[in-house]
Amino acid sequence: MSLKVFFLTFIILLVFSGAVNGRRFISDSGGLISDGVHSEIGRDLEILRLDRDFAGGEEESCEQSYGFLPCTKTALGNVFLILVYGYLMFLGATYLSSGSELLLEILGPGIIGGLFLPVLGALPDAMLILVSGISGSTAAAQSQVSVGMGLLAGSTVMLITIIWGTCCIVGKCDIQNSVAVDMKDTRGFSLTGSGVSTDIWTSHAATIMAASVTPFLVVQLPQLLHSTSGRHLSVLIGLIISLSLLVSYCVYQVFQPWIQSRRLAYVKHKHVISGVLKQLRMRALGRLCTDQGAPNIEVLEKLFKAIDENEDGYLSRTELKALVVGIRLEEINLHENDAIEKLMKDFDTSHDHRVEMSEFIAGVTKWLTEARGSEAPSPEAGPDTMKYLDDLHEQTRREHHFLGDQSDESVETVENPRSTAIKAVLLLLLGTVIAAVFADPLVDAVNNFSSATSIPSFFISFIALPLATNSSEAVSAIIFASRKKLRSASLTFSELYGAVTMNNLLCLSVFLALVYVRGLTWDFSSEVLVILIVCVVVGVFASVRSTFPLWTSLLAFLLYPFSLVLVYVLDYKFGWS
Repeated sequence: MSLKVFFLTFIILLVFSGAVNGRRFISDSGGLISDGVHSEIGRDLEILRLDRDFAGGEEESCEQSYGFLPCTKTALGNVFLILVYGYLMFLGATYLSSGSELLLEILGPGIIGGLFLPVLGALPDAMLILVSGISGSTAAAQSQVSVGMGLLAGSTVMLITIIWGTCCIVGKCDIQNSVAVDMKDTRGFSLTGSGVSTDIWTSHAATIMAASVTPFLVVQLPQLLHSTSGRHLSVLIGLIISLSLLVSYCVYQVFQPWIQSRRLAYVKHKHVISGVLKQLRMRALGRLCTDQGAPNIEVLEKLFKAIDENEDGYLSRTELKALVVGIRLEEINLHENDAIEKLMKDFDTSHDHRVEMSEFIAGVTKWLTEARGSEAPSPEAGPDTMKYLDDLHEQTRREHHFLGDQSDESVETVENPRSTAIKAVLLLLLGTVIAAVFADPLVDAVNNFSSATSIPSFFISFIALPLATNSSEAVSAIIFASRKKLRSASLTFSELYGAVTMNNLLCLSVFLALVYVRGLTWDFSSEVLVILIVCVVVGVFASVRSTFPLWTSLLAFLLYPFSLVLVYVLDYKFGWS
């Protein structure tokens, strides 16, 4: 913390030095007569100026942000400013992330986790995109808006190439039976025998990420059709679609915890069904079904009498307990009493808290039908039936594993919710203020550096700005992936896909609104193509599989330089832009 305080103190001194410089006209001082005193002061103040070439070159005018922040026209000076403002944007993003996590601890998922967290995570990027084209003339905005597109494309590409591949490496575990084993990493850097596994919800997040590129396609349609008349309209349509998808995505995030709990409950129910049927199958010596595949009523009656220890003609909760003892409920984080409750709920149709013989036979028949699904009953009894139930039991166990059940994790209570909430709000306000104040100076520094070096501002913003706005997310993702568990890997990759989705929806909505309101020209074919290729390739690949061997990280790394080269070739060799 002391290092941050020192650095911020240095920034404040730099700002004050810029304020001193801001009181002086940045122009040629020729024609003024020295009084012998102020000339010395003037020479001292020249030391504070960043707009003089370090080698002693000629002065060039520059426009100071807010009238007092330092500015420069030299390459090295702008590198320094990009580092300073980039670090401040990084601090802003860090404060926003910390404040969001504190709110999540207090209020839990739902609206906070589904709405505020994704929006706040994309706020620094959205701020930079907004200031890149909101001020100045239309011509100046058209020139500067490439910084916003560079940030949008660079953030998306960096998150699902470099960060994605790094998380795959640091989170790698041994792959056995196509699944990465938690906390087991003995195969080193085996390209096929080591990797990460994620849950089914992460695959859903990847699918949503791939679908989030739809607005890009809509905006790009007039150029694909070589039409110039419908470009402004396509921007408006793309903006509407982007906002609609953004609202839909936030609603999905809000209700996702409820969807997950319902899905987990259903899988646990199927696991109990298959486990109880296995127990009955073993007691019935393999004759649960007749040769025609129908339930064997005679055997079921004998099973009922064998379970009815007190021979009162009813099965109590205590007697039903014998059916769930050998199911290994710990594999699905289900308590024994909960399993018995599921039995009573399905079997006790009269709601008298006990199971009659007719209810038992009807319940087992219903479960056998559910276990077989829509398939016709097999006429083969004996080992085939047993194998079918074994397969179903294993299938439900694996399905539960890939659903990422977290019900066994202890939930830490917040000791002082009031002070924690105040701290969270202050962090969010501080992060928002920093992002809002220093976004414009950072964009100016990028443009000035581009002018000084003749390097297109798109490539500068593509490479440099995502490091400032996404560093906190990247570091958090890498640290979390290093825990080498399916749950941590699932959360890590889900956050990466979610961040890209918000870039493609929220940040694109800001960008399209800027283009439409300012009457700018949409001319970003190569940039859009890069976003489409990376999002679709990674999104489709991650949606059809849940285990990623180490060789997949190499493909992810290669997508980053491929994106840069593709934009350069299309823009400067084929003249797309």
